[in-house]
Amino acid sequence: MPEQSYSYIIVGAGVAGASAGEGIRQKDPHGSILLVGTENDLPYDRPPLSKQLWTGGKTVTEIVLHDEEFYQANAVDLRSGIEITQIDPAAHSIHDHSGSSYRYQQLLLATGGTPTRLSIRGGDLDGISYYRSLHDYRQLRAAAVAGKSALVIGGGFIGSEMAASLRANKLAVTMIFPSQWLVSRVFPESLGRYLTEQYRGKGIEVLAGDVPLSIQRDGNGYVTRTRVGREIRTDLVVVGIGITPNVSLARTAGLSTGNGVIVNEFLQTSVPDIYAAGDIALFPEAGFGRRRLEHWDNAVSQGKQAGRNMAGAREPFTYIPFFFSDLFEFGYEAVGDIDSRLETFADWQEENKTGVVYYLDGALLRGAMMCNVWGKVDAARALIQKALPVSEESLRGAIH
Repeated sequence: MPEQSYSYIIVGAGVAGASAGEGIRQKDPHGSILLVGTENDLPYDRPPLSKQLWTGGKTVTEIVLHDEEFYQANAVDLRSGIEITQIDPAAHSIHDHSGSSYRYQQLLLATGGTPTRLSIRGGDLDGISYYRSLHDYRQLRAAAVAGKSALVIGGGFIGSEMAASLRANKLAVTMIFPSQWLVSRVFPESLGRYLTEQYRGKGIEVLAGDVPLSIQRDGNGYVTRTRVGREIRTDLVVVGIGITPNVSLARTAGLSTGNGVIVNEFLQTSVPDIYAAGDIALFPEAGFGRRRLEHWDNAVSQGKQAGRNMAGAREPFTYIPFFFSDLFEFGYEAVGDIDSRLETFADWQEENKTGVVYYLDGALLRGAMMCNVWGKVDAARALIQKALPVSEESLRGAIH
């Protein structure tokens, strides 16, 4: 097959890749675009996979970013179910798993991440859900029948959201994670312990401070044995212990990588005509240093900015992304550096339910989490960007 040529190629058809196509079209209405991804579905929003799709807030059709006609109307050649296996920066070409090759002028890597797998005996058993994709949702949704039992391994974002969603669908849910409270990397201890007890109050068995050592099949279900000697029998096992950024394509092409693909403020890699955005981008965030963020808003905003820059905008990425979650009745939006190892100050209207948690490095405000307080992300972002000394007194009532 003859090599095909494009002005722009985007590897990764998730939200970052789709947003990059929009960014390109803002600056260049005519340049040819190839958007290629490994999944067989149209590009879609990932957050509803663990939230609204389970609660009835959205349907699968509603989480699709654009229909096929949108890509046709914007002259984006969307190709699904294709894995890119090699980049040749010198030849400005990429190669896929079938041996086809494509030439580019500008290339974006938006390859996202792969669920981190359990390194224990039985961690690779068929049927264990390493929950990440729309395909995973369809499989788990079909199996998650009311009255069945599920073990959720992991107490971070995905684990806590999936436990809540499964319980809301009348499954018997057990959670296991090594920390002492839910989402321990984000929630300060008092809030984390309160929410952990809320989960128990919803009928979820929470096994904090423990980890699985082995999993084996037991008829149609599983038996999981843990470090402290527990034996957990469930119909389903769902794992949410983080993702590993898909950097192998970039690394083998000679691009600079670390815990992600290293980019500059314009989202360019060490090879200037190759960009990276979304979950894989290790970028210099203003005021925070080099970070890699695995959140929807980051993927949208970085993808769009990378697309604009590929088309010649040459604009630094200075936006501070936000993220959000819903855990039963507790919902929050957060912006900045939300790290429970920082000093925190909670300005509660109703303790552990409604208010703002501030994250401080000395007198410097690093982040804010608005708990059941909505529409205040811009105000929190502006307060962080001021980079002025703050105190508990000055923060009290600053965002409400």
